[in-house]
Amino acid sequence: MFYSLPTEQEKSPSLSSLKSQQTQKVRIRTELSIISPPHLWLIRIHLSEFLIMNHSGSSPMVSSISSSPPTWRYRVFTSFHGPDVRKTFLSHLRKQFAFNGISMFDDRVIDRGQTIAPELTQAIRESRISIVVLSKNYASSSWCLDELLEILKCKEETGQIVMTVFYGVDPSHVRKQTEDFGKVFNETCAGNTEVKRQKWSQALTDVGNIAGEHFLNWVNEADMIEKIATDVSNKLNATPSKDFDGMVGLETHLREIKSLLDLDNDGVKMVAITGPAGIGKSTIARALHSLLSNRFQLTCFVDNLRGTYSIGLDEYGLKFRLQEELLSKTLNQNSLRICHLGVIKERLHDQKVLIFLDDVNNIKQLEALAGDISWFGPGSRVVVTTENKELLQQHGINNTYHVEFPSRGEAVEILCRYAFRQSYPHNGFDELSLKISELCGKLPLGLRVVGSSLRGKKVDEWEDVMNRLETILDHQDIEQVVRVGYESLHEKEQSLFLHIAVFFNLNDADLVKAMFADNNSDIKDGLKILVNRSLIDISTKGEIVMHKLLQQVGTKVVHKEDFLERAKGTRYVSGISFDISDIDEVFISPNAFKRMPNLRFLKVYKSKKDGNEILHIPVETEFPRRLRLLDWKAYPSKILPLGFCLNNLVELKMQHSHLEKLWEGTQPLANLKKMDLSRSLSLRELPDLSNALMLEKLELCGCESLVEIHSSIGNLRKIDELDMSDCTNLQVVPDLNNLTPLAHVGMNGCSQLTIFPDISTEIRALAIADTMMEALPKSVRHWSGLRNLTIYGVTANIEQIPDCIKDLHELESLWVFKCSKLTSLPELPSSLERVIAESCESLKTVLPAFDSDLIQQSLWASLPGRKIPEEFDHRAIGNSLTVRSDSRKFRFCIVVSPKQPIREHYPEFFCRMRVNKGCPTDHDIDMHLQCIQAEHLCFSFTDLADAHGWLDQENEIVFEFIACQKLDIIECGVQIVTEESERRRRIEFDEASKDSQRSTYGLTNLRDKEENNG
Repeated sequence: MFYSLPTEQEKSPSLSSLKSQQTQKVRIRTELSIISPPHLWLIRIHLSEFLIMNHSGSSPMVSSISSSPPTWRYRVFTSFHGPDVRKTFLSHLRKQFAFNGISMFDDRVIDRGQTIAPELTQAIRESRISIVVLSKNYASSSWCLDELLEILKCKEETGQIVMTVFYGVDPSHVRKQTEDFGKVFNETCAGNTEVKRQKWSQALTDVGNIAGEHFLNWVNEADMIEKIATDVSNKLNATPSKDFDGMVGLETHLREIKSLLDLDNDGVKMVAITGPAGIGKSTIARALHSLLSNRFQLTCFVDNLRGTYSIGLDEYGLKFRLQEELLSKTLNQNSLRICHLGVIKERLHDQKVLIFLDDVNNIKQLEALAGDISWFGPGSRVVVTTENKELLQQHGINNTYHVEFPSRGEAVEILCRYAFRQSYPHNGFDELSLKISELCGKLPLGLRVVGSSLRGKKVDEWEDVMNRLETILDHQDIEQVVRVGYESLHEKEQSLFLHIAVFFNLNDADLVKAMFADNNSDIKDGLKILVNRSLIDISTKGEIVMHKLLQQVGTKVVHKEDFLERAKGTRYVSGISFDISDIDEVFISPNAFKRMPNLRFLKVYKSKKDGNEILHIPVETEFPRRLRLLDWKAYPSKILPLGFCLNNLVELKMQHSHLEKLWEGTQPLANLKKMDLSRSLSLRELPDLSNALMLEKLELCGCESLVEIHSSIGNLRKIDELDMSDCTNLQVVPDLNNLTPLAHVGMNGCSQLTIFPDISTEIRALAIADTMMEALPKSVRHWSGLRNLTIYGVTANIEQIPDCIKDLHELESLWVFKCSKLTSLPELPSSLERVIAESCESLKTVLPAFDSDLIQQSLWASLPGRKIPEEFDHRAIGNSLTVRSDSRKFRFCIVVSPKQPIREHYPEFFCRMRVNKGCPTDHDIDMHLQCIQAEHLCFSFTDLADAHGWLDQENEIVFEFIACQKLDIIECGVQIVTEESERRRRIEFDEASKDSQRSTYGLTNLRDKEENNG
């Protein structure tokens, strides 16, 4: 349970004892969070669905999905047999329509004959709704039957709405052409061809299947006519509008979901739209409903199902009420009552229906409203929106569309539409827009609310909002929406959710499972539930990812509560997270943790740099024996407390610590999986880690006083990440032959390390300093698993890279940084996909074979220079150009220049592409440029089909290259990739690869002989 500590130390064993009680009150009240599992309180979160609408009047973004709706001249066209209804029913209907403001085509000026008049054909095509009044003599007129053919044609081609009135005839007689209606029809067909008869017969069958008003079911005609007028008004109000025009990213969502719906299939399908709260599921569903409703006989949108679980209703009563609501909306009959739970199937099994069930959060809702596909007629579709994927699995819904977070460019555009009423930032707001969109976690809801609050504000006001967003959620309307839900989580899942929010966001899932090893099966199930309910994601790297807004709201909620009393004392506390920012001096009592025997997770950190880092920990302090996580930023002591029990420890994270050594002797470390001592500048030695048999990650980056890596590291067999980068005094590293396959090893910046250790030949990534190039072992050519090689300049003296690089046939990326005297690159393997040579000012020569590959293959590259190669035949000064092409694949090259020295790592920039003035698509140019001081050429590749799915034969494509931080884009160029150029490239690559392999084979034999002789 989270709670805030009392303000006086005597009242409870607090972590700190300050000289100023006033300072203590300010600090402790807001910055200490504690979890206690037995009485855990969950931050209940649910974000309403939202996607962004365009207020700037831009063109519709769904235009490429369905053509723009025609301009309707008439609201209603009525097809009828005059002698049956003109002076009775039709005259009353015309009067009611006039009263309701509904325009109807008036055919009284047209002479009716044997063939349908052109004026009538035109009127049908220009009407939004056609009403077919089927009377006993309707089929006696070939004119009426030809009208019906044209009406059904418009229904299919333009989405015209068709309504029916059965005036004195039974619908089944119309469908089957039987009884008196059939006799009249047969008489009409007698003088026509068999082809004509079949067309008319099929048209009558189709129109007889359209649900409509049956005159015999009404007590009086006036009520029926009033009902028809109301239905027409509702359908006119529901026609596709501009409500969803300009919504960022909507076009792609609708295209993908329409593909899943497979609308041309006559079977019944259920499709789900999933994603986290606030991502826009409901808005996408409403746009889809608006787009598709005219293709179905009946439609219904049941919203806010999450709020339907009424107190006081048993399961039967709940299902009963839900079914009544669904049928009332679908059949447009207010206060409809049913007598049993089989009515949906009885009423809809022969109807083509489109039903949306929005925000489903309980399996009973699906069982009540869409229990089986047999309930609905052929061609029907049911669309469910939910955060809970588990419900879909239980109900057998396998066709699922997951709504992803918007791209970086889309997130900025959403923010700008609300902040500036346009799709891009005003001058001077580029970086602020990017940073704020990132702080909002790219969630549409947050972008909308924050963007609206920034409208008309100045730069300094934007900066204030950005600073607040970095630590707190400062918008009450977001918080109110985010805190709505998750009542269905059980206590164990609530506990796991809070632990992730406070301690384990962005942590490896396997590491988190190890933290809860005493109930491992529960943690696996809990993670699955949280994923299924869209509360967390598991990334492709296996990391747990909780959205930033969920995390911020959680910490804000718990800081408002005083849970200590409910926790029944500190003995039940399982985790403490303590922010020591803004504290002048902190004293930790030796007995601070004695009354916390169940404490397993301890995190002490600084959320901001304030210069205050005085913290006192007595040597005799006793950490809890069950501690599994010790995460202490800038730990102040030179050694960990004596008697510290390490047996249960899973992760030791002591970044920027003052430690000189960790402990004496060999300790039991049976559960230790991760150790991070990065930037511990005083650390002089590592302990014997022989017992850390489960250790997977060892982070020593920037430990400048460290001279030697303990030999026990070489015997550990589960290490897959060993980072010794920037250990400037490191001289001795043991042989590392026992690393796991595909391990990552970092030794860049180790300027004193001149003896290259013997390393496993299966490592995946290696980063080294230029001082180690000459010491590279001859066995480098056997490193079959090496994918990534990084070379950092330390002395900047190397002028060339060894030729053995070309022997690494699996190498995918080569990074070279700050090698200012490097004049050329050697022959490189054809497997390369990315080459970055940054701040290598003397680099002039790139071998011809590589130069060809660079331009011909889909390679990411960055090299010093400012001349765009001739192969990029579409060029422009500045950051944008337009190309007309029917190709979908393009390579581009841009010249970038730093506006000022880049202090932040990885300045971001991307290419925004707009096809035929449609929705823009963003392509990240992921170069990770760190410290460029001069102009560089950046190369990249894109396939528009990945984003658009299809392209016209001839397209106008605008490429706009956008620098998001400290870069100027001086010039840009685009090369169109054709099938012929791709074919030539593949031939050249195959030949180059064969030549390289033959050469390598010969050299390998020669080297082997030399080594044997030696």
